[in-house]
Amino acid sequence: MRGVALAATTVLVFGAAGGVAMAARLTGNVDQIDVADLVAAAPSPTEPADPADARAGEPVNVLVLGSDQRDGENGVIGGDEGGMRSDTTILLHVSADRTRVEMVSIPRDSLVEIPSCTMTDGSTTKPFDGMFNEAFATGWKTGQDVDSAAACAMSTVVHNTGVPLTHVVVVDFAGFQSMINAVGGVEMCIENDIKDRYTGLDITAGVHRLDGVTALQYARARHGTGLDGSDIKRAGRQQRLIANLANEVLSKNLLTDAPQLLQFLSAATQSLTTNISVSDLTGLAFSLRGIDRENIALTTVPWAPARSDANRVEWTPEADELWANIAADRPMLGAPTPDPTAAPQAGAADEPAATAPAGGGGVPPAVDPPVPAPTKTPGQEPFTAADVSSTC
Repeated sequence: MRGVALAATTVLVFGAAGGVAMAARLTGNVDQIDVADLVAAAPSPTEPADPADARAGEPVNVLVLGSDQRDGENGVIGGDEGGMRSDTTILLHVSADRTRVEMVSIPRDSLVEIPSCTMTDGSTTKPFDGMFNEAFATGWKTGQDVDSAAACAMSTVVHNTGVPLTHVVVVDFAGFQSMINAVGGVEMCIENDIKDRYTGLDITAGVHRLDGVTALQYARARHGTGLDGSDIKRAGRQQRLIANLANEVLSKNLLTDAPQLLQFLSAATQSLTTNISVSDLTGLAFSLRGIDRENIALTTVPWAPARSDANRVEWTPEADELWANIAADRPMLGAPTPDPTAAPQAGAADEPAATAPAGGGGVPPAVDPPVPAPTKTPGQEPFTAADVSSTC
């Protein structure tokens, strides 16, 4: 992709040097010698070290930007268009104790303050009010490189949320496809028939394993049969896709197998622009190997139709609490509330079970049917990877 890739490392060294043993024994006319006590012993072979988490004990905040860059391979995939925009933005938070991963989608048409941005050549832009995705576009138009575009998007997030950002990742069309293919595709339940002539998506309701091409079409689709044209609903589909991708990674134990994890990340990062080295990314991912699906949470920043333009959105006061929680490394949605459908804890009701009358023939006590958990709507409600299923 155009622009300068930021400090990408392509190889990790797993392993240590093995020992070399040497002995000389001369027979016959040659005098024998014994040097065993005179030569330093070679180090014994050791097990490969686990990937190191470069920011162990610190929260990590990564801005993930989906770029619609249309040159080269991306032009073949998405159609040739000028300019460069970021139509998908997710702030990814990893807690300091590595027990939580939280993702917040930022609608591209959010009305925000875009601060002055510094370009790679040292020039600066003027601050203005506009849609969120104008930040990335302004950096690209002014600086003419991905570094400037990504930095302007990062500055805009920090300015409007107060969340310090550690890293940025820019994913283009080709990179997204590579990531999906690297895990062998993603199995999903498609709730209704979808046909979008703009992206080429034509898929029926039911369970499908999406390859990179189809997953990208699904993530981009917004117009056509089974779609309402809204960016919010598209963000919800993207969140479901991410949650199912996380479940694929966990089910295949990629995070617990360091060599396999490196292989996956090496393939998945071939078309990424980022300031994270592959070694640091591997260490961070490996540190999450014990995470529970219930602790992988996704949501969209709380929003409402903008008062100045119903076709734009503005963040509600609830967004301030969400950003403050993330900045302080608290659960982004605050303390969890008890699930009214959950089974009671042991000891909560110690009443003796009802018994049938002596002699049998008694009527068993009535049992209330289980109450299904309410379905959560991605894009409109917070949910976790445990809330999604690949079955219909």
